[in-house]
Amino acid sequence: MKTTSSLLLAAVTIAAPATQAAIVNLNVIIENLAPLNSVSFAPLRFGFHQGVFDAFNLGQVATAPIISVAEGGGGAAWFPAFAATDPTATLGTILPNPAGPLLPGASGTASFMIDTAINSFFTFAAMIVPSNDFFIGNDSPTEYRLFDANGALLVNSITVLAREVWDAGSEVFDPAAAAFVGVNGLRVDQGSVVAFNFAEIAAFKGLTTAAGYLFNSQLAANTAVYRISFEAIQAAPVPLPAALPLLLGSLGLLGCLKRRRV
Repeated sequence: MKTTSSLLLAAVTIAAPATQAAIVNLNVIIENLAPLNSVSFAPLRFGFHQGVFDAFNLGQVATAPIISVAEGGGGAAWFPAFAATDPTATLGTILPNPAGPLLPGASGTASFMIDTAINSFFTFAAMIVPSNDFFIGNDSPTEYRLFDANGALLVNSITVLAREVWDAGSEVFDPAAAAFVGVNGLRVDQGSVVAFNFAEIAAFKGLTTAAGYLFNSQLAANTAVYRISFEAIQAAPVPLPAALPLLLGSLGLLGCLKRRRV
């Protein structure tokens, strides 16, 4: 016959998996690493999720969610699509301070409470300007797993290189119609596919940006242009199942009864 102590050990062992994950208070920091007078970025759109939201795919036609980011820098279609695919995801946006495009050398930060038991993956997207439809982001929804099964941070930062810049293929390349240097009303649909492309950015050289500087790409394939950093401020264990205190109380009572019979 099992003793009270062995029953208690069994109960704690059964409940242990429920305590492994954690609620994490996470700082997310964004930085524009591009050279002075080079590319800027629209606000970062992102989500912590279960690894199921696939925003786009290399070599395939871009859909409305990623086009809303790549062509206009917003998330009008991206956020609803994300939430519909993964209703428990934690979604967010980070702006620099002061608000506006993330200029070369600028940064921004925000804090989020993340339930690592259900939202251990990270997906992001942001438009690059000047451009017609260039952006940064992760193709695979499981490319960045931030937390392990215990809620510990696995990734401290994500650095994006120029060769990882995407062209949505949704709008014809035209400096006269490009965001940040051109007129939006001149835009023309392209109907191509998502591809890597940073070389065309050099064609904006000498144009005056909306921020007032003369653009000069200066980008080589391995030039770092963007960094997302993560700092876990604190982590609290997920509470044990509600029934466990009752179970432990019953085991304690059983122990008292056994001692009285000795």
